[in-house]
Amino acid sequence: MSILSSFNVGVTGLNAAGQSMGIIGDNIANAGTFGFKSSRGEFQDMLANSLRGIDGGDQMGSGTKLAHVTAQFTQGTIARTQNITDLAINGNGFFTVDAPFGKGYTRDGSFHFDKEGYLINGDSFKVNGFQPDEKGNITNKLGPIKLGNTNIPATPTSEVKLSMNLDSRDSFKVFDPKNPDKTSNYNTSVTVYDSVGTARLVTLYFNRNATGWDYHAMVDGADATNGKPGEMVEMANGQLKFDPKGMLQEEVPGLNAFNFNKGALAGQKINFDFGASIKDGGTGLDATTQFGSKSSVARHTQDGSSAATLASMSFNDDGVLTAVYDNGVQRELGQVAIAKFENNEGLFKTGKNLFKETRKSGQAALGKPGADGRGEVLAKSIEHSNVDIANEFIGLMAAQRNFQANTKTITTSDQMLQEVLNIKR
Repeated sequence: MSILSSFNVGVTGLNAAGQSMGIIGDNIANAGTFGFKSSRGEFQDMLANSLRGIDGGDQMGSGTKLAHVTAQFTQGTIARTQNITDLAINGNGFFTVDAPFGKGYTRDGSFHFDKEGYLINGDSFKVNGFQPDEKGNITNKLGPIKLGNTNIPATPTSEVKLSMNLDSRDSFKVFDPKNPDKTSNYNTSVTVYDSVGTARLVTLYFNRNATGWDYHAMVDGADATNGKPGEMVEMANGQLKFDPKGMLQEEVPGLNAFNFNKGALAGQKINFDFGASIKDGGTGLDATTQFGSKSSVARHTQDGSSAATLASMSFNDDGVLTAVYDNGVQRELGQVAIAKFENNEGLFKTGKNLFKETRKSGQAALGKPGADGRGEVLAKSIEHSNVDIANEFIGLMAAQRNFQANTKTITTSDQMLQEVLNIKR
């Protein structure tokens, strides 16, 4: 190698040290960037000169060059926040957003909702997730996560389930609808909802008979069409038959037409379910019973609800957005999708904390958090940069020393060349 060639070798070293400084400086500059992944410069020696041609041996190097800049996809520190839309991925994977260039992928989960109800990142790119069906069950259909209508319509009651015991020791009584309290053996009340979501109080009166019990569902006249306040109006009735062991043998429904007033739909049907009777294939033990103990209701439920507005919302650790309404109803509005790549290092940085897929990265495989090697989503959390400041400072010192050492190569070569020029003198 000639003296002039040694200048070129030194210059390649200076370039490499400068490029290394640039990579380290970029890492340090993004030490506070959410979801940022640090980079590492990888250098290679340049094509060497062989003194023996293709036979090899006695080769002299020609310097160095920056061969690759590789992103380091190690896990960043996850910190808890108070923002309900902050999300972090613990493990492998990326959030998916609709960027101007197509699908963008990011580890930055600092999201929020826009005025139209879409979940977006800081650059207003919509976050993708799995959509719910009409019943609120999460499907595999992919699309932007959106709050949708923050109001839900009323659900009229169609069924009331009761689990209770009726005292077999009670005497027979003849029921008088004009005086139900004194002519019934037992009564209990349940709140139901009409077709427009108005809460109505229904009182069930029970009368002992020879084969079991009669029941009468009545409402105050103030809630009934053409009714008089203070007078009870019967809207449904039926019979409960028990076997000698006190097990529910059969339910025999009768009248069932709830004609509520104040704009409600006439003829509303409300089924009263006292459990699986023996006739319906049950054992009788998981239904209403007729034992020799005090009449009582263990529990009752109904499937109606009033109209409601959104009260609160939150993500759980499965990445599912759940809305809670002021009537107690909960609905799932979507689930964050996680993209997985075969080669994360092959992704292309586009700025704005985004990556896009390339031929080297392979195509994104979208799935639900925690499934098939994808990381879990943590709610009210954010992932910080994975830059290690201490390591970067050590890298700075190493790059500085490398730069100084290569300047020595150039200055020494310069001195040697100067001596050559001085030979003529």
